[in-house]
Amino acid sequence: MVNGGDGLFALVAFFPIIFCIVITGFSIYFVFKVIKFMNEKTILDRERNEKLDELIKVNQGKKD
Repeated sequence: MVNGGDGLFALVAFFPIIFCIVITGFSIYFVFKVIKFMNEKTILDRERNEKLDELIKVNQGKKD
């Protein structure tokens, strides 16, 4: 005789494992996205600083 609740019990038993795998996967995805964002931000900040340096040089040239 097969009990109908066995499948539900197996699902409930594996739920914590599945939950941990999903949380770990999301965490890894989040870390990679943050690293990519920070690298892009560093490049854009460097370009902005170079442009500001050029503006400062031009502005000081006009004062002379």
